[in-house]
Amino acid sequence: MNVRFETPNDYREVENLTREAFWNVYRPGCTEHYVLNQYRNNPDFIPELDLVMTEGDGEHQSPGKIIGHVMFSKAEIILDDGTNFPSWTFGPISIHPDYKRKGYGLKLLQYAIGKAKEMGIGLLQMEGNIEFYRHAGFDLASKLNIHYHAEPRESVVPYFLAQELIPGYWGRREGTYCPPKGYFVADENPEAFEAYEATFPQKEKLRLPGQLGYEE
Repeated sequence: MNVRFETPNDYREVENLTREAFWNVYRPGCTEHYVLNQYRNNPDFIPELDLVMTEGDGEHQSPGKIIGHVMFSKAEIILDDGTNFPSWTFGPISIHPDYKRKGYGLKLLQYAIGKAKEMGIGLLQMEGNIEFYRHAGFDLASKLNIHYHAEPRESVVPYFLAQELIPGYWGRREGTYCPPKGYFVADENPEAFEAYEATFPQKEKLRLPGQLGYEE
C-alpha cells in the first residue's frame, strides 16, 4: 500500500469512499462525507495532513484504487482560566469496507501521526473506540485532565481520547475540549446536506444496534 496527499482529482472518489465506510455505522445513513466536502475550505483544515492510502506499493507504480483517507483539523481546549489552548484533532478516517479489519486503518493513522509530529503538532484529541486507537498511542483524555464538553467534568468518558505527541506540550493544565464547529455542518445546514447527498447513488438507511441513540 502507498500513502500520498489527496488531490482535487481525488475528491469525489474519497467522498464516496467515506460515505461507504460510515454508512449506517453511527446513524442511519451518514454525514461524514459531507463534513469532508465542506472542510476542505475551512481555515482549520490542514492540507499537509490530508492523506489517502492507495493500492500498490511504491511511488513508481500506478496510483491505484483509493482504499483509505484521513484528514486533520486545528482545534482548541478552553483552559480553566478561560484562555484558549491550541490543539488538533483528526477524522473522519475512512477505510473501504472491503479492506477493513486488515490493519490498513492503523497503518494509515500511524503514518499520519508521524507526519503530524514532524510538523510540530503537540496534542491530539478525538472520539473513538479505545480498543482500536490505543494501538496508535491514544488513551483516555481524562488522564490528561482534558474534559469533554458534553459530559460532566468528573466523568471518565470512554470514547474521548487524547495523545500528547510532544512530551510536556500539555503539561499539568486542565481544560475542556469542544469539537471544531466544522464537524456539525450537516446538522446546521440540513437542506444543503440533503441536496449534496442526492448526488450519490441511493442507499438504504437502517437503524442498527451500536448506533447513537439506538434502542430495542
